Amino acid sequence: MMKEHERVVLKVAVPAEGLEIGDVGTVVHVYRDGLAYEVEFTTLAGKTAAVVTLEAAQVRPVGRREITHAREMAAK
Repeated sequence: MMKEHERVVLKVAVPAEGLEIGDVGTVVHVYRDGLAYEVEFTTLAGKTAAVVTLEAAQVRPVGRREITHAREMAAK
């Protein structure tokens, strides 16, 4: 189970929010002992891009040897 403030990686795209597989977010709330998570995704400038409720199968913990990668989000 992931914990609040833990960084996670998106395993599925969320087109309605402009999110793609591999985007990194931060858990801001844990629902029902880890069945779902509220995850905030931010730009590298620190602005909130999206806050999404995701099922546990839709995110995974960040790996120890992973690095972030920058991409520009499409305008909404």
